[in-house]
Amino acid sequence: MSNEHNQTPETATPQPAPGADPANQNAPQTPEQVMQAAAARIETLEREAADMKERWMRAEAENANVRARAKRDADDARQYAVQKFAVDVVEAAENLRRGIGALPPPAPGQPDILNKVREGLEGVERNFVGILERNGIKKEDPTGQPFDPNLHQAMAEQESDIHKPGTVMQAWTAAWTLHGRLLRPAMVVVAKAPQGEIAASGVPLDTTA
Repeated sequence: MSNEHNQTPETATPQPAPGADPANQNAPQTPEQVMQAAAARIETLEREAADMKERWMRAEAENANVRARAKRDADDARQYAVQKFAVDVVEAAENLRRGIGALPPPAPGQPDILNKVREGLEGVERNFVGILERNGIKKEDPTGQPFDPNLHQAMAEQESDIHKPGTVMQAWTAAWTLHGRLLRPAMVVVAKAPQGEIAASGVPLDTTA
């Protein structure tokens, strides 16, 4: 056989990395160099870990805000989804109140049937308003309260010596709210100072809503 098949292939000699100093590539490291390299690596890992923690905390805060907004929107949707229906129900309650107010006031000698009708309607009204309140629809009588343009609609002003200016003297209708949100403002008559006091002060009451 040819001698070429009996030759053992020579082992390749490792080549130094491009740009590396062959004299320092295999030089042994001192303990100080090992410690410095380890400290540098630890510092790099700590910075990366701190950066990842900060990103995670920001992401968690954003997720918490999203969850809070979603819950708030869902609660609002659940509470106020019946707002249009609530407005119609309030109209029915006001009509019932007007019907009771149209009856003659109690007086001696009235027929018993009239008294019974009045008492029956007033009982129905109390129960009706109670049901509404249990479902978040609240009726508020503003008589005697300071005028609030957020809840009251001034239908007239009237001079008064016994009411403080800006006070609701009379409420033609009550204010109605749904979980604190206004459904229907109260229509009111607001007290104002007598003309002489207004001229002396020069400050008229602002009843614009």
